[in-house]
Parts: sequence; structure tokens; C-alpha cells
Amino acid sequence: MAPCVVLLCSLFGVLLGQGVEQISIEDCCKDGQKRGNDNEECASLPLISGSNTCRIVQEQCCVTVLEDNMCTTGINMAKGQGACESLFTNTCETKTTKMCCDCCLLGKATQEQGLPCDHNLSVGYQCGLVSRACCVDGAPDNQTTAKTELPNKDETNDNGDNSVLSDQCKGKCAHNCVGNDTCSCFKGYKLKPDGKSCEDINECLLGASNCRGGERCINTEGSFRCQREVSCGTGYELTDNNNCKDIDECESGIHNCGPEFECQNTQGSFRCLPKVKCGAGFIQDALGNCIDINECVSQTSPCHRGQICINTVGSYICQRNSVNCGRGYHLNEEGTRCVDIDECKGPERVCAGHGCINLIGSYRCECETGYIFNSISRVCEDINECRHYPGRLCAHKCENTLGSYQCSCTTGFKLAADGRNCDDLNECESNPCSQECANVYGSYQCYCRRGYQLSDIDGMTCEDIDECALPTGGHICSYRCHNTPGSFHCSCPVSGYTLAPNGRSCQDIDECVTGTHTCTVNQSCFNVQGGFRCLSFECPNNYRRVGETRCERLLCNDSVDCPAMPLRITYYYLTFPTNIPVFTNIFRMGPSHTVAGDDIQIVITSGNEGGFFKTEQVPTGGVMSVAKLINQPQDFELSLELRLRRYGTLSTYLAKVLVFVTQEEPRVPYNPLLE
Repeated sequence: MAPCVVLLCSLFGVLLGQGVEQISIEDCCKDGQKRGNDNEECASLPLISGSNTCRIVQEQCCVTVLEDNMCTTGINMAKGQGACESLFTNTCETKTTKMCCDCCLLGKATQEQGLPCDHNLSVGYQCGLVSRACCVDGAPDNQTTAKTELPNKDETNDNGDNSVLSDQCKGKCAHNCVGNDTCSCFKGYKLKPDGKSCEDINECLLGASNCRGGERCINTEGSFRCQREVSCGTGYELTDNNNCKDIDECESGIHNCGPEFECQNTQGSFRCLPKVKCGAGFIQDALGNCIDINECVSQTSPCHRGQICINTVGSYICQRNSVNCGRGYHLNEEGTRCVDIDECKGPERVCAGHGCINLIGSYRCECETGYIFNSISRVCEDINECRHYPGRLCAHKCENTLGSYQCSCTTGFKLAADGRNCDDLNECESNPCSQECANVYGSYQCYCRRGYQLSDIDGMTCEDIDECALPTGGHICSYRCHNTPGSFHCSCPVSGYTLAPNGRSCQDIDECVTGTHTCTVNQSCFNVQGGFRCLSFECPNNYRRVGETRCERLLCNDSVDCPAMPLRITYYYLTFPTNIPVFTNIFRMGPSHTVAGDDIQIVITSGNEGGFFKTEQVPTGGVMSVAKLINQPQDFELSLELRLRRYGTLSTYLAKVLVFVTQEEPRVPYNPLLE
């Protein structure tokens, strides 16, 4: 026993030395037990040490506590409630609890029926322990808990007695009693220092498992299990007992054998065997063809001594020593024996330019780079590098050639200096666009200058944009728009207007200011929109001219009509465009000052035959406004008479108003045919 203790202590020291932090195995186990009591997830515990050994101990001690707690819960439920209905949802968390609850109920039922507690039902070893513990009347609680520990399911003690109770030890042993108050444990457990309790042996930690390469050891109560770390690989599937089982491709129909072949399953794969079977003396090639076997070469001395072997189709014959050489041999000069033919030195170029190596009775070709030797046809065949190494030789396109390959590029790229990669091609160097060109990766883009647009047909030609024909083109110019290549310009009427500094609007020319009018010296020039008027007037009899636009009445003699004539005649000139709004006030007339009690009247006495104007009274006189829409250019000569009665005396004043209505805004519709 001493050597075992020394070995275990040595192994224990090695395990402790593996970790970076000096944390004992007991501390790792206590941490796992604490977290198991807190119902934490054992597979993802926070590590307290960088040691892989500590991680394993943490996880396994945590799992042990969880399983013990779940089994104890099930036993207590069976004893307290006598039923396990609340555990019918057989999840991973309640599986152990439900098993212990059901097996305890089984033990209680056995006791109630008066049957022996040590029954031989094949209900599993842990279930048998729980059942026997609950069957025994008055079993201590610590014993019941100990019975829930899972020993090795396949192990029994040496004397065949699996009962956890022993009359000889008075029930103090957790597992077995060997007599004289001495306890022992099931396989997979070791006796605790108290001499009666048993604890699990971690076979994985001690290296006592028999897991194969590629499997990971996972400790369980009283035993361990091996779990594969990698998949089984092609042609195998993983079974429920963690073994790799061959897949029968022939039975499942996932083979690719043709109609001329039949499928034969092999370990991890399958074979396609020709349906045609070759007879004796023939061998079958990979394509299913039957090829004659040269028994004279393949067999050692098929004929008796003194005889020569002659190959035949499917067999051979032996003749007495008349030398007849097979393929690859010929008679020596004496004609007594067969010597090898050196095919490499023959007139026929058997390897077609490749290297040739002579063999006894045959030959082999040493193929150049880019070729491979076909042992059946005995010729060098070209290797299709593009098919063997797709996407690794050429950046874009690969084309196979005899003994080699050639790379090419897609449109927009050119082959690089290394002959494999592709560089972007600058298409703009060949001037494909009619105006501007911008190179992009693998292609190019054409652009147009201002006033042009790219053609929808070829995407390279720039076409002039007719700005005047655009939806907003009618508002570009105030009078007339003229399209030009890449641009446009505006124009104004020939006379009376000039182009504004903005190049689009037309502004009136004041001929009176510029001196371009045709009025005489006796006439005055009056500017209107798009032209001018030459004006002159003479005062009637009994009036004298005062200023530029006024005539005043002279003193009246004995004439009766003189006092009724206007005291003053004044000339006014107005101009405005057509289509001004109706009721717009255009003229106001009244005395220079008003006196309380004044009676003022204003009327149009002449020139308003079309009824385009009207007057109305205001507190300080009267106003004349537009009464009808004037949509045509025309001139009006209106006479407005103001009658003022003040202090009983009537005075008359006459206003001669010349109104010149001009075209509102001249504009010419755009017509590309007139350009």
C-alpha cells in the first residue's frame, strides 16, 4: 500500500505544479462544490487558476454536488409526498431528481409488499442503491445520501453482495462491510478518513482512464466516460456509444458508381466494381476492360525446366526449348536466350521527346514539367493546370496549353509583368470619349462639359443641351432665346430695347435721354416702353402759355362765354403697359388747398369713347382709374374737367391727359426650326 501512496502523492505534486498560481487541488474542489451548491453552470465556471487541472477539478466537484443535491431532493420528495408527478417534465435539470424519486418509491413499495429489499431487478445500479436505501426501515439520513452516489455501474464487490447495509457493521458503512466493523467502497470510490463514507475517485485527474487518442476524459460518479474531441471524418458517423461507425454508401444510395459498375462498401468509403467479371488469365483495369495477363512475365518459372513459356490470350503454353521471347524481349545473337529490349534506343520514340528509362522487359518515361506519365497507355499526358489549381495560378482567366498554361484578363485589365496578375487598363489613353474621360478600376467613365449631356446610345458622345427647349427654357430670356453649341444667348427687339447686363432681360432705351429720338425743336420728347412720342401743344385763344405744360386764361372782356371757360388748362402725359389691373388709380386731380364748404366735381369730358376709364370723388378732389382691361397697345387723349364752387363762385380747371398704353412684355416663343 505504501508504494501506491507515494505514487499518488507524486502525481498530486505534478498536478499542483502545472498551474501558474499556487492553488491546491482541495481549494479548486471546494470552489466547485460551493458553486454547485449555488446552482451555477458547471461547464462555464469562472476559473480561479490558470491551471487546466484546477479547471477539471472545479467542474467535476461542481457536477458531483449538483447530482447529489438533485438526488437528495428526489428522495425527500418520495418520502414526503409519496409521488413524483411534478417531475414529469423530464428535462436535463430534473432527470436525476426524477430517477431518485421514482426508485425510492420502488423501494417503499417493495417494503410495503413484504418483499426482500435486496431484489435483483435490472433497474440500474444507482437506482438499485436508492431503492434498497428507501426499502430499509429507519435508515439514517447520511446513509440515504451516501446511497445516491453513483458507483461504477458495471462493478460489484467481490462477494457479490451489493447491499449498502450490513448487519456486521451495524449499518455504518456507506457501501460495503467486510467484517470486523471495517468498511470498503465500490470500484471508482475511495474510503474517506472517517472510515465509513466513500468519495469519488477522479480517474481523469489521476490518468487512470483508458480513453483513446482524440478523446477527452470526463469524470463521472464512480467512473468516467470518453468523449470524442474531433469528428469521425468522411465515411463515418458517430454512434450513441461515442464510437465511429462506417457509413454504407452502397446501401444508402449515395455512391456515384455508373450503370456498368456495382457498388461495394469499404471501411470509410466504397468501391465501384465492374459488373463484367474477367475470366482466369485476365486482369481488369480501372475502366472495367479485361486485359490479358502475361503469365510468362508475372509468374516465376511457370514452365518446367527445359521448356519455354509462350503467352496466349487468357493463358500460356509451355514448349520445349525452342526459344520464343515475349514482349519486351528478343533473342540474343546466338538464339539461345531472351535478352531485354532497350526501347529507349529503338527507332520508335516511345516517350515522344520526354526522358526515357529502360526497364527489364519494359520502359518508363520521365515526363517534362507540365506532363504526367500514364502507366496504362505508357505515354506522357498533359496536365491541365487550370483544372488542378483553380483560382491559384491566374488572377482572372486561365487557359491550358501543352505542358503549361496561359493567363489572360477580363475586359478593362491587362496582364501584369509576372504573367499571372492583372493590372487596371487606362482606357482614357486611347481617347474613347468625345470630351472628358475618367479612368475607373476595370473600366472608364465619360463626362461632358457644361452645356452638353452624355448620349444614351453609346455613353461616349456628348450632345449639345438645347437650353431654350428645356421646361424652364421659356423663362431664361425675357424676349427671345437662341441655342448655341454648349450654351445659349438672349436677344431683344430690334428697336426700343437693349440687352440688360445680366444677359437675359431686356431693358427699355430712353431715346429722349440718349438723343436718338426724331422730335423737332418745337416738340418735346416723351419716352415710352419700347419707343418715344414727340409732343407739342398750343394754347387756345384768350389763353397764354405759362411754363412747359400749362395755359392760363386771360382777363375776360365783355364776352358772355369767357367766365365759363376753364381758368387753367394743364397737359399731363402718362404711360403704362397693357393688362394692368382694373380699378388701378392712374391720375389724381384737386385744388392746391381746400376750404370748408368746397364743392368739387371731376368728370371726363372727352376721349373716353371706349369706356376704359372712370372718375370718382375723394375728399380732396377726384381720381381717375382704369374701368376696363386694356389688352392692346393704344393711345388715349382724355379731357378731365374739375369744377370748384367756393363761397358761391364756380371755377373750372381743365386737364389734358395723354395716356400711352404700350405692350406689356414683348416675348417671342422659341422655335428651334428658326435657329
